[in-house]
Amino acid sequence: MFGGDSRITEIPDVDSDVESKKEKECPISLAAFEILRKYSSGVKKMKRDSVMEEPSCDTTSNEGMKLSTDDILRIAGTRFIQCFDSHHAADQAPFMMLRHPFESSFYGLSIEDTKDVELVEFLLSSAQKVECQQFERGSKLLSHCELLCSATGNPVQRVVYYFCQALRERIDRETGRHIVLSLQSIQQTFQQFNLDEAMVTITATYHAIHQDIPFCQLSIFAGIQAIIENVKEAKKIHIIDLGIRSGSQWTILMQALASSCHESQLELLKITAIGTTSKPAIEETGERLLSFAKTINIPLSFKIVMVSDMSDLKQDLFELDSDEAVAVYSSHVLRSLLPEPDKMESLMKVVRNLDPCVMVVTEMEANHNSPFFVNRFIEALFFYGTLFDCIDFFMERTEPNRMVIEATYCCQAIRNIVAAEGEERKIRNVKIDVWRAFFGRFGMEELELSSSSIYQANLIVDRFSCRTYCTLEMNGKCLVLCWKGTPVLSLSVWRFH
Repeated sequence: MFGGDSRITEIPDVDSDVESKKEKECPISLAAFEILRKYSSGVKKMKRDSVMEEPSCDTTSNEGMKLSTDDILRIAGTRFIQCFDSHHAADQAPFMMLRHPFESSFYGLSIEDTKDVELVEFLLSSAQKVECQQFERGSKLLSHCELLCSATGNPVQRVVYYFCQALRERIDRETGRHIVLSLQSIQQTFQQFNLDEAMVTITATYHAIHQDIPFCQLSIFAGIQAIIENVKEAKKIHIIDLGIRSGSQWTILMQALASSCHESQLELLKITAIGTTSKPAIEETGERLLSFAKTINIPLSFKIVMVSDMSDLKQDLFELDSDEAVAVYSSHVLRSLLPEPDKMESLMKVVRNLDPCVMVVTEMEANHNSPFFVNRFIEALFFYGTLFDCIDFFMERTEPNRMVIEATYCCQAIRNIVAAEGEERKIRNVKIDVWRAFFGRFGMEELELSSSSIYQANLIVDRFSCRTYCTLEMNGKCLVLCWKGTPVLSLSVWRFH
């Protein structure tokens, strides 16, 4: 199938006659098509030129050319659009506008890339059948996918592997197959493995995420710089951390305060950590921070505010002084409240009453909150494909921490986005435009990131020697961190009117 001919094979027809008739009644949604077309049209011109070249006599000339995971996904998306368009042109006139940007030839692809493009096509086709509730056909396509992907393969094969797991779980739940086992499995998994809770505890894997992959440090250094600039005149600083995790960001803040003019005027640095679970882990974080503060002569007070639920958070739980500058820090916290708008509103009202001089917000720059499964699936596939590509750049394929990152943190997020619905679906990342609209309701004003904050982020990019791939972009006043042109994180700074 793949010999010297690098053309991609057509997806085999596994329809029954009945299912073929159903397919005409249930095409992929136009919204999902537009999402896929948006990603597919983004392939860089240099890649387009290379894949459109006719084959030369030298059949090994392309062996050294390896496309990125993002490019593979985009090319597969264009193939999917082309195949779907040709099969449905007669019945779906609106889709005639969706044109394939590469004509019909992919002779420039290496054999490995060809296989990977085909693999992603199978996955997209399976997801589309599941969207249309054609579960038998979707399951057959997925079975073929499962034969070609692997948790230890290249980034494309690995990300497809975890999406296959999630899609298989969704099919089982939708069809009632092994329903008791499936429901118990999902409930137990998310009770035993909470993504946000897991990040509180310092482990070798968390340390590797922080040390080996630049995005954590990029957002922390730029965000801490923004806080320093907004509290620089204060003798008492009160940091309220909505999700402290390891607390490494506050060692950076303390180092910056110790090396600046604050050293002579700082009377007290107070950190209040808000938690709903894992109090012992937060206490350990506090002990580490207090110990570190002592070594550099920073007067630190560490407090914990534990609530069973964010809706129980009240202003009088905080020890506030009238002469302190309050800064609120939120890193990957607010997205967890998106399924529960009442709790989100309650939290924001409390934050507003605290009257912070600055609020720093870091969130994933992705759209995983669509109520429509296939839309969510496509967005998540491209987002996590980018993450897997990034991890592949910074970590060896056999690195144990890499395997844990993908098999736990990434896998559980993918499963939640793809297989869960309703209140079970906790991973609901949204983009900065959504946050702007939300914060605007509470009278929050977005602040411009200073040149010093952007300089700090650029220092991290240079430290990791990844400037070719890791780029910084501005979306209005918000800093967006990208990998090979795909947004990954957003960092924004706010204050109340």
